[in-house]
Amino acid sequence: MMLRLTAGRVGSLVARRAAVALTTSSARMASHGHVFRGPMYQIRRPQAEVTSNQQMALPHHENSLVPHVSLSIHPEVSEAVDMSKPMYWDRREIPLPDKRYKDILTPADKSLKEKEKGPWGQLSNEEKLALYRLSFCQTYPEMNQSSSEWKTVVAGVLYCIGLTGLVIIWQTAYVSPPAPRTFDAEWQAKQVKRMLDMRVSPIEGFAAQWDYEKGQWK
Repeated sequence: MMLRLTAGRVGSLVARRAAVALTTSSARMASHGHVFRGPMYQIRRPQAEVTSNQQMALPHHENSLVPHVSLSIHPEVSEAVDMSKPMYWDRREIPLPDKRYKDILTPADKSLKEKEKGPWGQLSNEEKLALYRLSFCQTYPEMNQSSSEWKTVVAGVLYCIGLTGLVIIWQTAYVSPPAPRTFDAEWQAKQVKRMLDMRVSPIEGFAAQWDYEKGQWK
C-alpha cells in the first residue's frame, strides 16, 4: 500500500514537471514566431497593430497564454542643437562669430547685399546699419551697456526679507508661546546669587571671580 502511494506521488510529480517544461518550451517557440498546438495548450504570437492615433496594442486571444499588453506612442518633435556646426553669439572678446546673424534673407535683404558690392559711398547710413544688422545682432556699445537687472534682484531679495520679518513678528505675537520665567532679569539675578552661595567652581570658575569679603566681583 505504501509503495503504491509513493509510486503515485512520484508519477504525479513527474507529470507536473513535464507539463511545466512543455509550457516553457512552447512559450519560447511562440516568442520566436512559432505556433505550438497540443491537446491542452495553444500558444499564439500576438500580431502588433498600429492605429491612427499611434497606439500599438498586443491583441488578447481567448486561448493565449501571453498577457495583454497595451503600448501608447506619443510623437513629439525635439529640436537638438548640432554643436559641430558654426554658431552665432555676441561676445566682446570675440568680435567675429563663426557665422552671420541672419542666414535666411528676405528679398529686400538680398537687394541690399547686391548693392553692397558697389561703392559704399552710395549707401546711406540706414543701409549701412541694416547691412551691419545682417551680420551682427548687437554693437559694441549695446554689449557694453549695463543692465538694470540688479534692481530687480535687489527688490526681490528685500521683498522676501520683509515678508519673512512680518511672518516672524506674527508668529511671535500669535503663535509662539511666551518666554519661560528663567529669561526674566529677576530670576537670573536670583540664580546668580544661588550659584555664588553654593560656591560653584570656586577655584577657576564662576565663584572664583567673586570677592566674598567685599561682596563684589573681583
